[in-house]
Amino acid sequence: MYAIVEIAGQQFKVEKDQKLYVHRLDAERGSVVEFDKVLLVDNDGKVVVGSPVVEGAKVTAEVVSHVKADKVIVFHKKRRKGYRKKNGHRQCMTELKINNVVA
Repeated sequence: MYAIVEIAGQQFKVEKDQKLYVHRLDAERGSVVEFDKVLLVDNDGKVVVGSPVVEGAKVTAEVVSHVKADKVIVFHKKRRKGYRKKNGHRQCMTELKINNVVA
């Protein structure tokens, strides 16, 4: 059984006992969070598609930790002008463990 759920503006395919990295959520470490925006549920071949969401479906997950993603280098250059600019960015992420998918 899997579901397509919207978490922090992004869509993810989730299953029970899966670990998932999403953009930083405002939740304490070790707390349980629920997501109600379930867009699709597949229960052993029986697919239910919501319009826009599936009624009564939800996904519960536990916040494992808050981490930072790998660094992304942003480099700008204009040729023959001597202009170079280098910048880096590390996105704050939340690691989730999916506890249950309720259809």
